[in-house]
Amino acid sequence: MGQKVNPTGFRLGIVKGWDSNWYGGQNFSEKLIEDQKIRNYVLARIPKGGISKIIIERTLKRITLTIHTARPGVVIGKGGSEVDKIKEELKKITGKDVQINIFEIKRPELDAKLVGESIAQQLKARISYRRAMKQAIASAMRVGAQGIKIKASGRLGGAEMARTEQYKDGRIPLHTLRADIDYAVSEAETVYGKIGIKVWIFKGEIYGKRDLSPNIGVPEQPARNQANQGNSRKRNELPKRKRRS
Repeated sequence: MGQKVNPTGFRLGIVKGWDSNWYGGQNFSEKLIEDQKIRNYVLARIPKGGISKIIIERTLKRITLTIHTARPGVVIGKGGSEVDKIKEELKKITGKDVQINIFEIKRPELDAKLVGESIAQQLKARISYRRAMKQAIASAMRVGAQGIKIKASGRLGGAEMARTEQYKDGRIPLHTLRADIDYAVSEAETVYGKIGIKVWIFKGEIYGKRDLSPNIGVPEQPARNQANQGNSRKRNELPKRKRRS
């Protein structure tokens, strides 16, 4: 099952949170379509903003956007001018007050969406797909990923027949629900046609409860290492047994 299903949807409510947080009721479909319009607008407005995902929260009179980006300066603009313009234009689209929060991605090499978009941009610039994929894998493993897999499908290198190639390093435990696996799909529009890119990045296993609130970022240190440190402390604190004389 883990080999076929979307890794993010498979782990929702366990180690992954939702990108839309609101109660729809009878207007669920309308709000869902509006969420997609908001995301499409922001991504089209700031194409070079390095945006990974947009989390949307709704109340009765307000919509709150949390934009995860590797380039917060581009999204905010000079003196916050870009954010203010986006707020005003989204207010016209939705008819509600819009609040925008910016969450900086400090390690874009570990974000599947940003890695996929980076490879797509290189393919558009006619850089070798093998080189682009191998460089992305090396960068992710160097930063601290425990495993990464990249798959590209289409007319690779301008070949007459479409094919699929993938490169992998480390391990990707797709069946393990506590595994923190980031997954994303990107597309590259080349002169030979469209090339699809899929990226899986395994960041470590998460033990215990995790706060899935949209305002909480991914911890810098893997939870597995924290659990191991806690266990070692407990062992050191155990009293020593007295020897019998």
